[in-house]
Parts: sequence; structure tokens; C-alpha cells
Amino acid sequence: MANSDELRAIQEAIASSGHTWTAGFTSLNNLSEEERRNYLGYVPGPNEPSLEEQEQIAAANLDAYQANLASNEAIMAPASIDWRNVNGQNFVTGVKNQGGCGSCVAFGTVAAVESRLKIIRGAAYPVDLSEAHLFYCIARSQGRTCGGSSGGWWPGPAMDGFRDIGVTDETCYPYTAGDQNCTGRCADWANRVTKISGYTRLTNIADMKDWISKNGPMEACFTVYDDFYSYKSGVYKKTSNKLEGGHCVCIIGYDDGAGCWIAKNSWGTGWGDNGFFRIGYGQCGIDSEMMGANSIVDTRWINTKKVVGLWTKNEERNAWAYLSDEGWKKISNNNDDGFINTLTQLATAKITNADVNVYVDNGLITTAYVF
Repeated sequence: MANSDELRAIQEAIASSGHTWTAGFTSLNNLSEEERRNYLGYVPGPNEPSLEEQEQIAAANLDAYQANLASNEAIMAPASIDWRNVNGQNFVTGVKNQGGCGSCVAFGTVAAVESRLKIIRGAAYPVDLSEAHLFYCIARSQGRTCGGSSGGWWPGPAMDGFRDIGVTDETCYPYTAGDQNCTGRCADWANRVTKISGYTRLTNIADMKDWISKNGPMEACFTVYDDFYSYKSGVYKKTSNKLEGGHCVCIIGYDDGAGCWIAKNSWGTGWGDNGFFRIGYGQCGIDSEMMGANSIVDTRWINTKKVVGLWTKNEERNAWAYLSDEGWKKISNNNDDGFINTLTQLATAKITNADVNVYVDNGLITTAYVF
């Protein structure tokens, strides 16, 4: 538990190191050491480098990146991006709080996928996916728990779960911190999942920047030292050698001018800069590896929507419906009866302003029910 003397020591270490970040009392540094560590949860997976090795890899990655800059090697990515404000639009979902459970991998993965979804479907697209489903169901099925010898997880299996099983919405399985054996999931969860087509794993800083600038946020993991709990603002660079454990977050941007990544944490808005932080390139293993969702598989039920627009050219069986919060979706024309029935249902919903449920298979509306 941090006290005024310990905080002062951190602040003095920051000043003597020539760093510029600000330390202060946060929602975490008043917790006991055991309670704080429960807010972590990344452990390297089988055949993955240790935390120490990942720090060495990140330092080497930074050396190589800087050497490329010095040799004027072309870097295609823009000098900075923050997905909270791209042309005045915010593609980053709100900061959440994992609480005293080592579920950070689920939060970092969900955050990256949520942003990818908003980038694909529009900044206003409402999305809130279930970290509880990803951790208490998918990770739990692999023997992972909040703490203890089986505590924590690593990103590869989390991304695999998003690809192979899918993750439902938060309303279907709301998150509360504490081990659960997939007991809170709603009955129709399988009809409500979001899936990704696959994911990209990168180990080069220039490639990470390029991917983030083009596709959106990525997940990254790093070593937490005890001074990090007191972070308030600025570009974090470690001043402590007291290792606490591994942690995963969502990288939502970067800034070459400040030499840092911009990250969304899962410790609530009472920590850091309203739940966000900046961390220097090459620090604590943060850029030894990053992962991002390639695309979203658009096969799902879309429930309780309004048909805002309808466009059709019957002789070519070419019809589109504009669904509220979703945008334009093409109506499948695989067979005449199905096409006519679906189009009729959607037209009825538009005329009567009724709600409609539709099933989309790879982006095409195949079924519609008016109610």
C-alpha cells in the first residue's frame, strides 16, 4: 500500500531519471500488494519469451527502428494517430474496470475488437462486448482463472476464441470480478456472438505503427513495475526495479513527437489519465509483440432494428435495406422465394415503422421477421 513517503520517492526517482511523467495517488496504489497484483493477469504462454526476454526484445526492436530512421529508411505510417479523435470521430469504447481478477487479456482483446468493429461500421456504431464471456467461458475452458497457479492468460488463445467461437455482448453476460464457471451467460448467446476473421501478430515497430494507422488499435502486453500503479499523466518510463507481473492493454495510437504509444487500460477511470496512459517506445516489453483483429465476420442476428431505407431493382433481384445503427445491407438473392419473402418483410417493417429482426450471413440479409 503506497503512502506519501513512497509516492514522494517515486516522484524523486522520476525527476532524477530525467523523465517527465507525473505520479500521484490513484485508485490502485492505495491497495495492498496482493490486491494490486490481482489487477494484472498476463502470463507468457507456452514457448513464448519470458517477461524479461520480452523486455530485451522490445529494446532491440527500438534500436532497429531508430537505426532505420537514422538511415532515412522510408516509414510509411503517419507521425501520430489517436483513434479517440480521427477527423473528429471517436472509435474507442469507454474505459472498463477488470477489478481484482487477472482478466486483463480479455479486456485488452475485447477493446481492440470493439474499436475494429467501430472503424468498419462507423464511429457511432454501438458496441459493448462481454469480457466475462471471453474470460469466464473461453479462458475457463482452457483451465485459466482469476488468480493462483492457473491465474491469467495470454493473447493468442483469446484471439483464437474470438475467431472460432465468438464473443457475445455485455448484456448477455455482464462482467463482475471473481471466478465463474461460465454461469452468467444468457440462453441465446450463440445467436449474439461477434467473430473475427483472423488476427495479425507483429514484432516490428514500424509495422505496428503502419497497421494501427490503417486498421485500428492492437493488443499489447508488458511488464508492470510498482511505480506504474501511481501513473497519472505524461509518457511513462519505468523508474523502479520492483517487478509486479505481466499486464495486457489496448494500444489505441502513438505519437512520434513524444516517442510513445497511447494505451487504454482496464483499471477504471480513477487510474491514470481517465483510464488511459502513454508509454515510451521500447519500455517494459510493450512493443515486443502486438496483435490486432483483421476483420469482423458479419454473420449474426441483428435484432430490434428499424428499416430506415429500402432500395430495390427487381428485374435484377438487387435490393438493399438500411437498418438503424447498422447501415446498408444487401438482401441475399440466392433464390427467388427467399428474396421475395425477405424483401416483403422489410418493406412491411418500413411502411409500418415496426421493429425487425434479421439474420445476416456473410453480410447478406437472408431472413427477416417483423414484430
